[in-house]
Amino acid sequence: MPCLNLSTNVSLEGVDTSSILSEATSIVAKLVGKPESYVMVVLKGSVPMSFGGTEQPAAYGELVSIGGLNPDVNKKLSAAIASILETKLSVPKSRYFLKFYDTKASLFGFQSF
Repeated sequence: MPCLNLSTNVSLEGVDTSSILSEATSIVAKLVGKPESYVMVVLKGSVPMSFGGTEQPAAYGELVSIGGLNPDVNKKLSAAIASILETKLSVPKSRYFLKFYDTKASLFGFQSF
């Protein structure tokens, strides 16, 4: 049940968001060790955002998962998502943060919980 929330100040107008969503889904599933059918990715663009005192392209993300996260996985996820943001949205890797939450299943509702 990994959920990746990505926000950026870059406009998504004219951007192939489907490719960003599918690449991020695949990477999260692979690295966290969960089926793609369990992965959710939320992408928000044109979010008012300042990083380092400027409004140049930047992004912030949060990844919530029930297990599958550890320092090695987090490092790989951060690098992989940074590459997508840089390639698809021209967000420099130095202007992006990703926060990780490893949580318990009891804190989430899914299907018939």
